[in-house]
Amino acid sequence: MSTAELKELRKEVKRDIGHADEKIIRKIYVMLETGAESDLWNEMPDEIVAELEESIAQSKRGQTITHEQVKKKHPQWFTKRV
Repeated sequence: MSTAELKELRKEVKRDIGHADEKIIRKIYVMLETGAESDLWNEMPDEIVAELEESIAQSKRGQTITHEQVKKKHPQWFTKRV
């Protein structure tokens, strides 16, 4: 992958993460946290890889919702817990 392609991919990922739901964000976080230790993508179950690939495809098709829409749909995710 060229430097320009990598730069563009990073921009796309940043944009897509901004629209991802909690489940996807948690999966990405785990991938990033363990990425330094191994190539998690190749070690993940096929089901998880398929879900991530479908999420990416949905985002590219514009099938996303805003942060505000998520807050309205799932207000319990935004309450402070002590």
